[in-house]
Amino acid sequence: MAQETFAFTSSALRSLRLQRELLEQDDRRRALARESATRRFLSENPRPPLTPPRRPQYCRDPAVHNALYSGDLLRIKSIFKDETTTNLIMETVSEELVWSPEQGLWVLSPRRQQTSALRIAAARGYGDCARHLLLRGAEVDAVVGGRAPLHDSAAAPRPDCTRLLLAFGADPNLLSAEGSAPLHLCTTPESLPCAELLLAHGARVNLGTRERQVTALHVAARQGLVAHVELYLRHGADPARRSHQGETPLNAACAAAEPPGPLRPAAPPGSPL
Repeated sequence: MAQETFAFTSSALRSLRLQRELLEQDDRRRALARESATRRFLSENPRPPLTPPRRPQYCRDPAVHNALYSGDLLRIKSIFKDETTTNLIMETVSEELVWSPEQGLWVLSPRRQQTSALRIAAARGYGDCARHLLLRGAEVDAVVGGRAPLHDSAAAPRPDCTRLLLAFGADPNLLSAEGSAPLHLCTTPESLPCAELLLAHGARVNLGTRERQVTALHVAARQGLVAHVELYLRHGADPARRSHQGETPLNAACAAAEPPGPLRPAAPPGSPL
């Protein structure tokens, strides 16, 4: 079949050329508008300059350590005045006896321990000191020496410091270096207020430890903390949750139960008990 062709008049060709030019102009106009908008956005929202990571700084001064451990607020205010000082790593070096296979005897070996000013204040319940450090820029979730301040306040337990740290945005689900969340460290009857605060601020009741996947309910059941168990169950704790070893909270409670005492022989009928 022969291919059909159509002859365009000169006026039709001019009209088509004009339409094409208008479309090309419109495309160029849109491209310029996009480029202008991009430049304007970048000028209004400049990319922040890259800053090198801050190198950790250490404090080994016993006088500073003593001010923190004694809760000397006036001394702390005179030392910790800005973000740099409040985030210093407190390091102590002690000597401990370790066995040396090469020498075949016990030798003294230096042992370094690290913590932070905020960790010390939180663990000892120095609320005013902790507040001062936070207001001066202490990092609320900084993990130093394996733990963050909230781990220490929950383990101590220090409800007032726990409340303060949570108010400053501490993460209730942050895991320590050993893999425990603050809720896992509520292991005494006195820690119930801390557990309540953690749950009220978003602590995940079924969160397991990193390695063993033990939940707070496992811990409370093993420790015989009835009030904690009731609290966790009210917040949706799973009583059938198993750890990596296959242990349920009920298994944990039974495993930690004290062995029964010697059985008394049954009394004969009619005799006084």
